[in-house]
Amino acid sequence: MTDIIKAILAINPNAEVSVEGEGVDKITWLNNTPVISNEDILAKQAELQADYDAKQYQRDRAEEYPDIGDQLDMQYHDKKDGTTTWEDAVQAVKDAHPKP
Repeated sequence: MTDIIKAILAINPNAEVSVEGEGVDKITWLNNTPVISNEDILAKQAELQADYDAKQYQRDRAEEYPDIGDQLDMQYHDKKDGTTTWEDAVQAVKDAHPKP
């Protein structure tokens, strides 16, 4: 779950707070930072988590793409040999982890 401080800073990037634990009931607002309601914090936290979850395919793809050096080598040989090794490798990763 997205942490409370990230949610608060997404609402107010200038907020100064201290949070004890994971609950919204343990927030200390510092230096006259305007208080944000618990409901707004929890809603933003859920929104940020949904956005993170929706981008899982990006993280999965990043782990499976060949190393950039290998990709450049594939592109060189594809141009030289008239092959599609690089395109095939990238498409295989995209097929394995489709965009929702």
